[in-house]
Amino acid sequence: MIEIVKVEYHGWPNCYRLSNNLVELVITSDVGPRIIRFAFTGDANEFYEDPQTRGLMGGDEWRLYGGHRLWHAPEIDGRTNAPDNAPVKIEPYQNGLRVIQAAETTGIHIQKEIDIKLAADQPQVHLVHRLRNTGVWPVELAPWSLSVMAGGGRAIIPLPPRGTHPEDLLPTGNIVLWAYVDMADSRWTWGRQHILLKQRAGGSPQKIGIGSAEGWLAYANQGHLFVKLHRYVTDAVYPDMGSSAEVFTNSDMLELETLGPLTTLSPGATVEHVEQWYLLRDVPEPQTDADVIQTVLPKIQAAVGMG
Repeated sequence: MIEIVKVEYHGWPNCYRLSNNLVELVITSDVGPRIIRFAFTGDANEFYEDPQTRGLMGGDEWRLYGGHRLWHAPEIDGRTNAPDNAPVKIEPYQNGLRVIQAAETTGIHIQKEIDIKLAADQPQVHLVHRLRNTGVWPVELAPWSLSVMAGGGRAIIPLPPRGTHPEDLLPTGNIVLWAYVDMADSRWTWGRQHILLKQRAGGSPQKIGIGSAEGWLAYANQGHLFVKLHRYVTDAVYPDMGSSAEVFTNSDMLELETLGPLTTLSPGATVEHVEQWYLLRDVPEPQTDADVIQTVLPKIQAAVGMG
């Protein structure tokens, strides 16, 4: 059974708790759109929460807050990170909630919405992220969905199917690096079928992007596995040198990010980006590519029907 109740959460007085008998989400309405909490019922938050910005509201500077948010790519300072410090509208939506941000009155006039639907009897969430152009000129952008994970875990990034030489002569995928990436950093594990990235306090920022036809990312932490699925559009043009999935970490947290194709959004038009979330128990944190193949992938395949 789905339950929706209004609650106070860490200084925000007007939040909504969306739950079934397995998992719960907390959605802020004093700022946003934000899903600030996703967890097994009564358990620790899978998402990171910024202790410096808990409960803050108003103001014209962008704040991390934590949780899950919606941006648009490519990343342009002052455009992508428009503040989301104002109240949002919350509406009922098919076993969940629709969160609607007021239309921007400055910048490029993009309005953000997230539809959040919780499965009745599964630890599964269906999200539709929506960007609407409320301005008077076309804007080129891509939907960008970011989940800020709590520290201490390890991200899992699938690589395209592997092959052999000389049978497979053409490239099958791309790996995109930012200028600050150190490929020799010990937090990286470069496997044949997966790349792993450990979140560790004190570490310098690291980031990677891929064109992920596999369509999923995962984060293992404290025996739990957060999995997010997204659709990859073959032959579409993606931002950041062809990245449909990105992972970023710093000394506090790790972000699992998925992106839609670049599109020119006409005035009045909308674009959508869909994710499916799953939360699994009893999944040990993988240390190697072999660990992922032997212990993590079977859990994912059983839960989401992949493979």
